[in-house]
Amino acid sequence: MSERPLTPAQAWAALRAGNDRFVTGAMEHPSQDAARRGALTAAQHPFAVVFGCSDSRVAAEIVFDQGLGDVFVVRTAGHVLDTTVIGSIEYGVTVAGASLVVVLGHDSCGAVAAATAALAHAEIPPGFVRAVVDRVIPSIVGLTGAGKDLSLLDPALLGTEHVRHTVQMLQGYSVSLADRVTAGSCAIVGVEYALDDGRVRIVQVAGDIG
Repeated sequence: MSERPLTPAQAWAALRAGNDRFVTGAMEHPSQDAARRGALTAAQHPFAVVFGCSDSRVAAEIVFDQGLGDVFVVRTAGHVLDTTVIGSIEYGVTVAGASLVVVLGHDSCGAVAAATAALAHAEIPPGFVRAVVDRVIPSIVGLTGAGKDLSLLDPALLGTEHVRHTVQMLQGYSVSLADRVTAGSCAIVGVEYALDDGRVRIVQVAGDIG
């Protein structure tokens, strides 16, 4: 990347353009040569933080056609939050200097499906997988009101709600992120990635991305 995006709007424009290239098969694979690798040995200055699901089909640098040093990536199954994840995201913004945080969800998310099964049928996963499910449930439990059968709801609606709730939690839990959003120096955007065509679509925005 010849010129680092500085504002949240510029950062989003760069990611959106990269996703367009990915969707159309015109990827540039920027910032991946030996010169770029050498230039990054002393420091990193990513322009965006991408917090996404660990799903092997949704690799942030590929989805947005970015390279070394461009995006600070944090991933957990189901893009679930805990204090170390929030700290990692804050590091990408407050220390590394990113002006945009992207919450990258996707359709057919296994963590959302497991949380749905836990609520609808009391199917509790074994081991520490339950910790992931426990952190997805608060995003979708509000859709179960008035005796609704959660298993009858559109799975896409549940995934969208989880992305939206994650954006809201980041603002609520992180004072430093919330302050930067208010000041206009950072924005948080929640997007969903479609596995079939590779396109991301905006679900929730906090701040100005143009």
